[in-house]
Amino acid sequence: MGQPSSEASNAIIYTTLGIFLIMGTGVAWTMRNQSKGDFLAGNRTQTAIPLALNFIASGDNGISEDREDEQGGDLATCWTTKLRLYPLGSGILFTYPEIATLAGLQGVLVYALASALPLFVFALLGPIIRRKCPGGFVLTEWTRQRYGTIAALYLSFVTLVTLFLYMVAELSGIGQVVEVLTGLNGLPVLIVECVITTIYTSLGGFRISFITDNIQGAMVIGLLVVASIAIGVETKIDTSLIEPSGLLKDSLLGWQLLYILPVAILTNDFFLSSFWLRTFASKTDRDLWIGITLAALFILIIITMIGCTGLIAAWSGVWPGSDPENPLPGSVAFFGLLENLPAWVVGFVLVMSVTLSTAAFDSLQSAMVSSASNDLFRNKLSVWWIRVAVVLIIIPIVVLAIKAPSILQIYLISDLVSAATIPVLIVGLSDRCYWWRGFEVVVGGLGGIFTVFIFGAIYYNDAYKGAQLILLEDGIYQEGWAAFGAFVAAPVGGLLWGFGALALRLAVQWVQAKRKGVRFDALDRPVVVESDSEAIQYVAGGDLETILSNGQESGAGKVPGKFF
Repeated sequence: MGQPSSEASNAIIYTTLGIFLIMGTGVAWTMRNQSKGDFLAGNRTQTAIPLALNFIASGDNGISEDREDEQGGDLATCWTTKLRLYPLGSGILFTYPEIATLAGLQGVLVYALASALPLFVFALLGPIIRRKCPGGFVLTEWTRQRYGTIAALYLSFVTLVTLFLYMVAELSGIGQVVEVLTGLNGLPVLIVECVITTIYTSLGGFRISFITDNIQGAMVIGLLVVASIAIGVETKIDTSLIEPSGLLKDSLLGWQLLYILPVAILTNDFFLSSFWLRTFASKTDRDLWIGITLAALFILIIITMIGCTGLIAAWSGVWPGSDPENPLPGSVAFFGLLENLPAWVVGFVLVMSVTLSTAAFDSLQSAMVSSASNDLFRNKLSVWWIRVAVVLIIIPIVVLAIKAPSILQIYLISDLVSAATIPVLIVGLSDRCYWWRGFEVVVGGLGGIFTVFIFGAIYYNDAYKGAQLILLEDGIYQEGWAAFGAFVAAPVGGLLWGFGALALRLAVQWVQAKRKGVRFDALDRPVVVESDSEAIQYVAGGDLETILSNGQESGAGKVPGKFF
């Protein structure tokens, strides 16, 4: 690899981070007196182009690798991989080329479409949720309003855990990219990145993350264009290797990914508060549609371009290499290409990696703070306590990032948790499903995970391996039908358990009504009680009398969603 010297590498890395520190703190200082509401969110403030750049910079989901350093040697021996969902950060340089080496062009195209198109769910559902919950800025606020506190806390828990582990993964990823590109120790880089993003995020909150993401998103696009041109000009493809590689043919894995990736990525997007914050920040629904359309287009291009470097590596003889006993792993195919390129190209890639990582990390950081403040403390903490929380949360994240990837194995379960939970959650978006409550959401989500265990135990004829399937210990790209079956079992099982929970709840409520000698009203349609200032929605179950007796017909408040 045309590797820059250690001095040049350090200069590139810390100059890039220094620019973000000056830029971030400078803008954040001008916002130091903003209100707590502006610190946590920016509802209806952003137009289409900034939204597009933010969705690009804050990252769509991909599949990344848990890496284990086996020998600490060259590229061919450094890494073994297990794949999992991961935001668009520095790990994309490992991830997308690997799918090309595993599933060829079919895998790259499926992956690109499955990553870009799910963004439209925010354009479709965002306006609906915003109308139903105009004061909210994260999905859990609507969940609390629709399903009650228990369901909201359940969703909040899995959301915060997912965000926390995304942050750990991003720090681990940038450390590994720095080590592969420069040979330097990645630990100081991830610590400095943490310090810098924490400083400006604790000062400026969500607004500063939004502004810095605009600049970082534009930088990523420009740097990617330059790096792509350099690779295209400098790399020589051996056309005799194209047909034998088989990478232009379809494959069983490619067809399986046609289902697995959309389900995994689409449902996991719901857990990313950084996306919901940006959805609610759109000034109008039109701005949201335009912004997401542009972001989806650019993400589609970015993933396709980076993914195709895996194909180029194969057709130029870089992957799997000339040594059959020590082949180059597909996860480092991109870096194998860089070995034959000038040092300045590696420098560009290094700047792009640091920019991607910083953009993804500060977005996750601000999303975690906003989610925790809203979900756990109902936005009653002062801004200064929130800023202290930003600083404190970084400590365990850095510690775990140093220990990664072994710690990140538990992160794999969030892939299936999202696939099991989101289908039963969004049922309540339809006004026709007024009878669907929080009990069904929680039971359905947990039941979906249990269904994966049942499927795994039957598929492997082994209960222990069935439990391992919940963690996807062999990754998503494993041979056979185990991963495919798991992603079918999770949503289908979740819905079946949800409807089973509905039947159980209605049966219990019917028995209770008979015992008390009152009318069974669990299936009554909601009644809207008009007021001077707003409409109060009555949730069936005997609350109308309570509303009227408390004088809420004069606008005293709203009936909370019901869990049971």
